[in-house]
Amino acid sequence: MSPNIMLFALAIIGGYLLGSIPFGVIATRMGGAGDIRSVGSGNIGATNVLRTGRKDLAAITLLGDGGKGAVAVLLAWLMARNVPGAPESTLIALAAGSAFLGHLFPVWLKFKGGKGVATFFGTLLAAAWPVGLAAGATWLIVALVFRISSLAALVAVALAPLIVLGLGLPHAIALLSLFMALLVFIRHEPNIRRLLRGEEPRIGGAKTVSGAE
Repeated sequence: MSPNIMLFALAIIGGYLLGSIPFGVIATRMGGAGDIRSVGSGNIGATNVLRTGRKDLAAITLLGDGGKGAVAVLLAWLMARNVPGAPESTLIALAAGSAFLGHLFPVWLKFKGGKGVATFFGTLLAAAWPVGLAAGATWLIVALVFRISSLAALVAVALAPLIVLGLGLPHAIALLSLFMALLVFIRHEPNIRRLLRGEEPRIGGAKTVSGAE
């Protein structure tokens, strides 16, 4: 087996296992808030954790879900730096994409995970920080204007691949951002339906079981 194939396998398996860590479930159980899967929408993401009334647990979940993607990228970068000739951008994209899949389909939770927005931003900030910052700024602007979190996330992830191409970054990073963006849209299908009907809850509005992360 060639060194590159071994590195690819480590990036994929390691990234997936990191991404599978369910920080929302861990934080709520350790914080005495019960099982997040029985609260609100049942989603394991930070938005649903916030429905427990525990902002501290929601913050831990947000940082954990974003951080695990960033750690996967960092470990892939370290592997590439220590192996002469290793394809750095490909390793990073594989590790990041696998961490993202791990969050959406965690092995520990019978493959029922989150919607991936926090992990999307975490991986992008680590893999291509200008893109991550631009996507984050996009989310903030759209959220401030329209007061709809899911809309802000969808616009941000949709623009990310275009930003990667505009900056002339490696094709592996462009494919990574496109791959994650497509999965975010698929996971937000119920939110998109509500947006089209004008029924998606606004930030700070009445609490409903929206299924958003």
